[in-house]
Amino acid sequence: MSRTLLEQWRDMAYDESADRGQLQRFWNSYFEIEKGIYEQLLTNPDEEVKGTVKELAEKYGQEVLTMAGFLDGINDSLKEANPIETMDENTEVSLAFDKEKLYKNMVAAKADWLYELPQWEAVYSQEERKRLYKEQKESTTIRKGKKIGRNDPCPCGSGKKYKKCCGR
Repeated sequence: MSRTLLEQWRDMAYDESADRGQLQRFWNSYFEIEKGIYEQLLTNPDEEVKGTVKELAEKYGQEVLTMAGFLDGINDSLKEANPIETMDENTEVSLAFDKEKLYKNMVAAKADWLYELPQWEAVYSQEERKRLYKEQKESTTIRKGKKIGRNDPCPCGSGKKYKKCCGR
């Protein structure tokens, strides 16, 4: 069985045997392409761009495999996920994205070259962008609860001291 587009893309993008410099150049070039596509998508954020993988690759002047990589990256930000695991170049896909999800996912990926794109300024005010940024950062912050002391009442509600109850 031939490998899916996504498998081919991931083999190339996450190639363990590749020379580090080569991989670095690969990703730098990919990030430039990705940035260019997002600049276009964010110019009309409410327009649903759709077509086959091949048509979208042609629309953005890219290789089909590169488009598969882009579709992999944007999938979690879409209103409806594409069948990226099984798609081939003739699969119909949509780039209709959820603006808030997309912005937060760019922040989560630490992709400042994407969430700082000037096109976002027409989508969200500076205050809104700050709020979304903060919400995303806080959603991944782990907060520890207050530590229970040995002599504190047991949180199970028995009325006993913690050390004499659940703390044994």
